[in-house]
Amino acid sequence: MNQRWRLVLLWALPIVIGLFLLWQVVLRGGPAQVVNAPTVAPRNSAVARMTYGRFLDYVDAGRVTAVDIFDGGRSAVVEAVDPDLDNRVQRLRVDMPGVAPELINRLKEQGISFDIHPPRTAPPALGLLGNLLFPLLLIGSLVFLARRSSSMPGGPGQAMQFGKSKARFLMEAETGVCFADVAGVEEAKEDLQEVVTFLKQPERFTAVGATIPRGVLLVGPPGTGKTLLAKAIAGEAGVPFFSLSGSEFVEMFVGVGASRVRDLFKRAKENAPCLIFIDEIDAVGRQRGAGIGGGNDEREQTLNQLLTEMDGFEGNNGIIILAATNRPDVLDSALMRPGRFDRQVTVDAPDIKGRLAILEVHSRNKTLAEGVSLEAIARRTPGFTGADLANLLNEAAILTARRRKPATTLAEIDDAVDRVIAGMEGTPLTDGRSKRLIAYHEVGHALIGTLVREHDPVQKVTLIPRGQAQGLTWFAPDEEQMLVSRAQLRARIMGALGGRAAEAIVFGHAEVTTGAAGDIQQVAGLARQMVTRFGMSELGPISLEAGNQEVFLGRDLMTRSDVSESIATRIDEAVRSIVDRCYADTLQLLENQRPCMDRLVELLIEQESIDGDAFRSVVAEFTEVPEKERFRPLLPANG
Repeated sequence: MNQRWRLVLLWALPIVIGLFLLWQVVLRGGPAQVVNAPTVAPRNSAVARMTYGRFLDYVDAGRVTAVDIFDGGRSAVVEAVDPDLDNRVQRLRVDMPGVAPELINRLKEQGISFDIHPPRTAPPALGLLGNLLFPLLLIGSLVFLARRSSSMPGGPGQAMQFGKSKARFLMEAETGVCFADVAGVEEAKEDLQEVVTFLKQPERFTAVGATIPRGVLLVGPPGTGKTLLAKAIAGEAGVPFFSLSGSEFVEMFVGVGASRVRDLFKRAKENAPCLIFIDEIDAVGRQRGAGIGGGNDEREQTLNQLLTEMDGFEGNNGIIILAATNRPDVLDSALMRPGRFDRQVTVDAPDIKGRLAILEVHSRNKTLAEGVSLEAIARRTPGFTGADLANLLNEAAILTARRRKPATTLAEIDDAVDRVIAGMEGTPLTDGRSKRLIAYHEVGHALIGTLVREHDPVQKVTLIPRGQAQGLTWFAPDEEQMLVSRAQLRARIMGALGGRAAEAIVFGHAEVTTGAAGDIQQVAGLARQMVTRFGMSELGPISLEAGNQEVFLGRDLMTRSDVSESIATRIDEAVRSIVDRCYADTLQLLENQRPCMDRLVELLIEQESIDGDAFRSVVAEFTEVPEKERFRPLLPANG
């Protein structure tokens, strides 16, 4: 008898016994007993009641004419003469203590006609069937549930298999994805190609003393293709493949996670060589022994079992573990050491070549117009991941279908980029004063971006609301630029302050609005980083703050200050000094170009959108536009 049937019997036997006893108590003496025909004396009929004492008085007074006794003497129907009703005969029901010999003698002495009606009995076979029917039905239902749980994963009997691994197992993973379908992550593909070669041709490496890596950790932002790479490895390797999520180890019952880890590796050893893919491993692999109370004991037990299985005393030859996470900083150090995860493969956001390759993959089933250049789209989408690019082309295709066009054009691509980055397009403003105020705000941003040499060029200015912004100014940064100079940071601060400065110049300081709230937050962040992280202030080249001090379970409960109170005061003064100087320069620059700003606002109100080339041509009519390198990529600016 296997474990499942033992559990079924262990649960079913007490339930069957208890319900059977309850059945017997309820029906004690009753399954074979039936009340006489209701035409004679129904128990619940509308017959008047009489107490037993009054019945005896009526018998002694000679008022009772007939008595019918039922239920073994427990009840009777009496015909008696009631003097209060003009001596009419009335049928009354009496609850009796039983058939006593004294009562029979008194009835005989008074000459009263009486009859005792014995209960009718059912056949013995029917009584036995009534006693056994319910237990048989209960046992049959339990057997049915047990069979269903063994044939259907996730059925009611699944509770008896908590300790079993929930990993999806494929003897030969037919994911439909191979390395040719993964683009934009060539370095990661090269590292992972060696894993496939290890599985297919291990002799190439063992001949020179190399050993197969125990684990490979895929690290990168969301949407960069970590899970897609795991599918590609499974499709290329042609070996048994187990896949599951890190959260599937953890349950509310103690010890279940560790049991599932043991079961997973037991099945993997039986099918070695094989691959195990654990997605979002940070759900179970977070640092141990931190936070209030030392952390989650059940999760730590699961992690301890995983560490033991990955590099324990027995070892797991032929088993390669792939894991993916976008939070490597929270993983336990014991999980990250060589021997467990020997390799960390970074899957980062693609560059322009990678984006072009990704667009070529996702555009295979899209109908694009002849004038659409994938290279132009790749240049306009710096920072986009593979998932972002797939979503971009899908949004463009949806817009194409909505506009009833046969193919996707650049207009749909432009609108899709705007929608993905800034949100859905809203209804244009009709209020003249609000529209003019927002126009000056956006033109202030764009004019500073055009006149300051170190600022990124303007791509587009629009008054069409998107998301929470009532207007937007788009800049075109250099995607290949990894380092940012002090002059560029200062130019970005001036560009962010351009909207507030334009409001103050045109409408006065008393009429500035809350529209610059996001700009001011951006300015404060940039200025503080210049002082505390980049050493770009009079405090000198000193790092005064740690890079990342997020508070979460697994790290320090509270953040710590790395500076004294006096230094903190000097930091605040340096930040304020940078912002004040930049704001003064922004005000001076916009005041000198007030006619140009007024002309641009009139055009923007009339057209609602101005592209970068048209904007610069108007500015060139009033002043000299500084030469700067032209970049095509598109990113939104502060609105």
